[in-house]
Amino acid sequence: MHAVTLIDASANKSEKYELLIKQADAILSSESDLIANMANLTALLKDTFGWFWIGFYRVDSKANQLILGPFQGPLACTRIDHGRGVCGEVWATATTQIVADVNAHPNHIACSSLSQSEIVVPVRNKDGEVIAVLDIDSDELATFDEVDAEYLEQLVQLLR
Repeated sequence: MHAVTLIDASANKSEKYELLIKQADAILSSESDLIANMANLTALLKDTFGWFWIGFYRVDSKANQLILGPFQGPLACTRIDHGRGVCGEVWATATTQIVADVNAHPNHIACSSLSQSEIVVPVRNKDGEVIAVLDIDSDELATFDEVDAEYLEQLVQLLR
């Protein structure tokens, strides 16, 4: 078991991410199970930032759907079709998306009416294939920016 250092609430976003990456690397590098690592990463993100919903959707190639994986937050959509919603778009394009106002996004799936903004990051295996997406929702508008995208992309690389 690894000790987790509490991150100073007064630290700026980049400082929080820097410490979080170190913690995540220490925890994830000693575990080979992807689901366990996804679970711990969602817990670390929830504890650090307190966002409304944080979770993974795993690719099911046979069903051509994303299936709900480990998450922190209220109940969520269980299956998402390829290309549908922000998560499905990120799976299809393999590109991180930041949505400042989910209600203005024409393809958004409303799993919760409390969600106001979102960032979705593709998770790739060692061959570069998208195997999952990290979906984070906020109950406030315009929560996420390029700083979040940069660090979250680094974090999901630890899952390889």
